[in-house]
Amino acid sequence: MKKVAVLLAEGYEEGESLFLIDILRRGQIECHSVSVDGNETVTGGHAITAVADRVLDDSIMAYDMIVLPGGLPGADNLKNNLKVIETVQAFDRNPEKYVAAICAAPQVLKEAGITTGRKLTSYPADKYRQMFTDADYRDEIVVVDDHLITSQGPATTLAFAYTLVDVLGGNSEPLKTKMLYNRLLEQ
Repeated sequence: MKKVAVLLAEGYEEGESLFLIDILRRGQIECHSVSVDGNETVTGGHAITAVADRVLDDSIMAYDMIVLPGGLPGADNLKNNLKVIETVQAFDRNPEKYVAAICAAPQVLKEAGITTGRKLTSYPADKYRQMFTDADYRDEIVVVDDHLITSQGPATTLAFAYTLVDVLGGNSEPLKTKMLYNRLLEQ
């Protein structure tokens, strides 16, 4: 079974992380929330406090994918955490591992120095588009570039999560049906 770590920093976007964890677990993917600050509890940008499954340490390398949720100041706190940057770089160097980021979190990828020439997206604000002049920036809901997956924001969490399920070898179609996602697409 594939293992995913969703990295949580103070100010994380709750929907982009907690709902994503739920979908991955429904998709039979082992998924853990991982606090990057050394504390078991992490409070999101909308004052929802979560008890993380783990605290970031060297065991992170046993995971197949790391996910960086957005939210502010959560994405800034991820970007300013040296252990997070080193983890992103290590995962990116390993073709067997995946790095995924949504909303404001692709700025962490920029800080880690892994965006040059890569296809990616982010929250579609000018501040982020201008940040990624070294990349092939796409105005798409989810962008997959080999083992780097990015998405745009809270409302794109479902599409992002289903893509992650599929990339990791699962099948998101039954989930999309059970969770009524396909009905939204029919509207």
